[in-house]
Amino acid sequence: MAVVVVTDSSASLPAELAAELDIAVVPLHVLIGDRAIREGVDPVDIDYAADTVTTSAASPGELRAVYEQAWELSGGDGVVAVHISRQLSGTWEAGRQAVRDMDAADRVRLVDSLGAGLATGLPVLAAARRAQGGASLDVVYDTAVAASSRARTFILVNRTEQLRRGGRLSAAAAFFGSELVTKPLLQIVEGRLELREKVRTRSKAFAKLVAAAVDAAGEDGAAVAVQHLGAEDAAQTVATQLRDLIPGIRELIIAEFGPALGVHLGVGAVGVLVLPGGCT
Repeated sequence: MAVVVVTDSSASLPAELAAELDIAVVPLHVLIGDRAIREGVDPVDIDYAADTVTTSAASPGELRAVYEQAWELSGGDGVVAVHISRQLSGTWEAGRQAVRDMDAADRVRLVDSLGAGLATGLPVLAAARRAQGGASLDVVYDTAVAASSRARTFILVNRTEQLRRGGRLSAAAAFFGSELVTKPLLQIVEGRLELREKVRTRSKAFAKLVAAAVDAAGEDGAAVAVQHLGAEDAAQTVATQLRDLIPGIRELIIAEFGPALGVHLGVGAVGVLVLPGGCT
């Protein structure tokens, strides 16, 4: 058997990749009025601008059920669970509570990815590929931690009110984003979402986004993901530029932000997530 890697649906992993690497995915929840929708499981039609739409983490019980199933599948080799930043979601803390009550707690390791979206998903891929190659629990865990520390996230949003309303961005940053600039460029630093730069035009904003990603990738090869919400043409354009500008790009994934992140980012958001050194 082999170590099993678990993540949550905010990691935005393409379903075929998760299936290929036997990655278990726990759904987060989108709350629409009095309905709770499981991301990636239940069909959903969301008005992303509605004030009544919000999100919630997976519960300790939901996480424990998946961890225990993963533990059984591993044949005792162990489980590594890589989750969205604890600064952005209660999922990691819920996972900690779930592990505390498990009989095999010493063989289930939790990793705070310090990111969101495919900034969580790329470290998950790195860990799962090590696990599939027969690596030990310690090696798979260390791979996830190291990849999480290297990953970089840059996101261009139209406005920041939804992020501020959900508590993901400070009121000051939201003010600067919505009142003084056309396109706020955000980044994740040590798990927190921060305003990186104030950009006044759409073309300059995308140029800044691409430049930040190229600089983060370095010259030794990187895995790169471009994510968007309702902005496929823009994402494809950014991806084409990154293919040309990043030396030895090792992997490029284009995907949509799922509803759990989309509720906070808003329609039109485009993000670039970079893992220097790649996922292998």
